[in-house]
Amino acid sequence: MSDQPELRLSDAERTQALDALSEHVRTGRLDIDEFGRRSAQAAAARTRSDLVPLFADLPEPRPRVLDRPAPSRAPARKAGLGLLPLLVIAAVAVFVLTRGMWLVFLVPVAVAVVLTWRR
Repeated sequence: MSDQPELRLSDAERTQALDALSEHVRTGRLDIDEFGRRSAQAAAARTRSDLVPLFADLPEPRPRVLDRPAPSRAPARKAGLGLLPLLVIAAVAVFVLTRGMWLVFLVPVAVAVVLTWRR
């Protein structure tokens, strides 16, 4: 399943879930009452995790949203960590220009702590 189970579903993803449930009715895996219950839940689903129990006991076909990973936000984190060397250089420059204010070295340390904490 997705790395982000609380990511909201699109209308197309709900339609895929309903189509998959319809196929399970056609092949005899679900009776009409079970199909009605599950299709109502699929139509009302808001997040990916809402669909998981509807397909937990069923083989393929499944909606693609349950199989593919959600878009990753890792590049944004790497960009934040890439700023750390620039902050160190800026802190050294401020240190030299202010003739010894050593407190400026706490800036890159604080940024590193915040970026690590956000992970």
